[in-house]
Amino acid sequence: MKKTDMAVGFYLLAAIIFLIIPIPHLLLDILLALNISIAMIVLFNSLFSREVLNMSAFPTILLFTTIFRVSLNVSAMRLILKDGEAGGVIQTFGNFVGGGDAIIGIIVFVILILVQFIVINKGSERVAEVTARFTLDAMPGKQMAIDADLNTGAINDIQAKERREKIQQESSFFGAMDGATKYVKGDAIVGLIIVLINFVGGLAIGSFRGGMDMTEAFDKYTILTIGEGLVSQIPSLLISLSTGIIVTKATKEADIGDILVKQLFSIPKVLYIVGGALIFLGIMTPLNDLVFCAYGVVFIICGRTMAGRMEVEDIESAAAMEEESGDEIRRPENVVNLLQVDPIELEFGYGIIPLADVNQGGDLLDRVVLIRRQIALELGCVVPIIRLRDNIQLNPNQYLVKIKGIPLSEGEILFDHYMAMNPGYVEEEITGIPTFEPSFHLPAIWITENQRERAESLGYTVVDPPSIIATHLTEVIRSHIFELLTRQDVQNLINNIQEANGTLVQELVPKLLSVGEIQKVLQNLLKEGISIRDLITIFETLADYAPTTRDTDVLTEYVRQSLKRAISNKYFPASEVTSVVTLDPKVEQDIMGSVKQTEQGAYLTLDPEKTRDIMSSVEEEVQKLENIGKNPIIITSPIVRMYFKKLTQDYFKDLIVISYNEIESNVELQSVGMVTV
Repeated sequence: MKKTDMAVGFYLLAAIIFLIIPIPHLLLDILLALNISIAMIVLFNSLFSREVLNMSAFPTILLFTTIFRVSLNVSAMRLILKDGEAGGVIQTFGNFVGGGDAIIGIIVFVILILVQFIVINKGSERVAEVTARFTLDAMPGKQMAIDADLNTGAINDIQAKERREKIQQESSFFGAMDGATKYVKGDAIVGLIIVLINFVGGLAIGSFRGGMDMTEAFDKYTILTIGEGLVSQIPSLLISLSTGIIVTKATKEADIGDILVKQLFSIPKVLYIVGGALIFLGIMTPLNDLVFCAYGVVFIICGRTMAGRMEVEDIESAAAMEEESGDEIRRPENVVNLLQVDPIELEFGYGIIPLADVNQGGDLLDRVVLIRRQIALELGCVVPIIRLRDNIQLNPNQYLVKIKGIPLSEGEILFDHYMAMNPGYVEEEITGIPTFEPSFHLPAIWITENQRERAESLGYTVVDPPSIIATHLTEVIRSHIFELLTRQDVQNLINNIQEANGTLVQELVPKLLSVGEIQKVLQNLLKEGISIRDLITIFETLADYAPTTRDTDVLTEYVRQSLKRAISNKYFPASEVTSVVTLDPKVEQDIMGSVKQTEQGAYLTLDPEKTRDIMSSVEEEVQKLENIGKNPIIITSPIVRMYFKKLTQDYFKDLIVISYNEIESNVELQSVGMVTV
């Protein structure tokens, strides 16, 4: 057992023993001095701790010191009533504080009691209660702020974890302090009751058993009672004061002395006014002119000194800033920093800043957090940190989405308007500013807040500006997530499943496939919107087929067939018949006949004219599906799927190409056309 544990154990054990066993006068003096010392240590630690969590054990300290002080009160009461004396400390306090006069001692003691009860205890209790309530209410907002800083790159994962732990500790601390203040109040009440018992019991024992007259008994036991009360109430007062300091600390990481001096004496004109007022009072009133004028002169001198110091600091600060700016320009490392490219950036004009500023009620940062969560759940891929920046070169209401530093998409909003879109069945039109929805380029109109309720009642889909930006950003990320998947990201995914699937990972990487080859397979899946959350199935399939081929395109097809349940669930609802388009077997033969295999992979050598005919047929059949409100899905044979997808991907961005082997047996399909030439 550690020495500190033994010391704390003996401290508590002694407190319990003193409640039962009488202790001699000398030991009581020693323990009373120890009690006062501990109270002073607690007070000054509370005063000079830089933040409240440096005294996170304060509620426990309150409990320990309270029970120890109560045990000393009981021991002192036992000695006073039994022997008529309780050691030198109590006797000295009783005589010295009251100046040997029992009446004066009683008055001083009562004043101390009133100060502790009415001023310190009651105020500390109320502040602790309000602080605990506000701290708990503020927890969700602080957590969201941490997530926002993490997503914008202001902090890293370790710093975010530390901040979350600190928030938890603060909430626990202030919650405990709310209850711990009751210890101090209860201790003061018990001390007062013990004082009354000492006084009444001492008078009775001195008069009826000690052979004293009432005056002698009154003087003796009053001094002992006051001494015992002061010896217990002064440490209790110090602990109460410590509690008040802890719960009223406004600053979290600063020396309280520096803060008080800086906040009281940092404005020269305040010192000038106070100094002038004191000199005026000293000269124009019967007050002591020497004292008041001296104070006034001192304050004026202090104000002038402070003003001179501030002028020097301003000059030094300006010089330091100029020097630092020069150093920044000359520093070669800045050029290296400019080479860094953020994976995803959202730049916006100054008119959109309120949407991203939490202090102005903006929730764009929170929506960015939700985007990363949504993509992770949907596609099984961690989205890199999304940087949010304002750009004065953009129009006030314009925003720009960049992938790896290259602008890919942009949009423009009206800050105080809503976007209303007609789902297709709204008959009555509403007036507004015509525009296009930026994510899917659908026709829409901008409407005001007053028109919103009416538009919704008519059947319009009404969206606010933050939702427009968030949806647009989500679609851009979803379309380009495969580009953002790096080898390090793949390694992190492997590490996540390695502990529970060590045999699989050990067999696959790097014996059969490298991290780069696995990356290519995962990118192929993400490029067509297939989730990679089921990494176990993906890796099992790769481990099965990698010994026969290392062509990542072919391996991707095998993986897609293993994920046919997920693919069927994504594109073919179980409760309805899905309309699709098939591929003419002759076209499939033409495509396969034009495939050329090389060491770098396979490519198509299809005749340009035939390619044009195929694309014309695809466009015609896809238009049929879109006219009936269906997704453009083309079904092919397994061996042709990847080549047909490569052939069409530059012409039809949203075309879904699925092979027969990727469809569950219970899926009902209806062919509404065939791609042919």
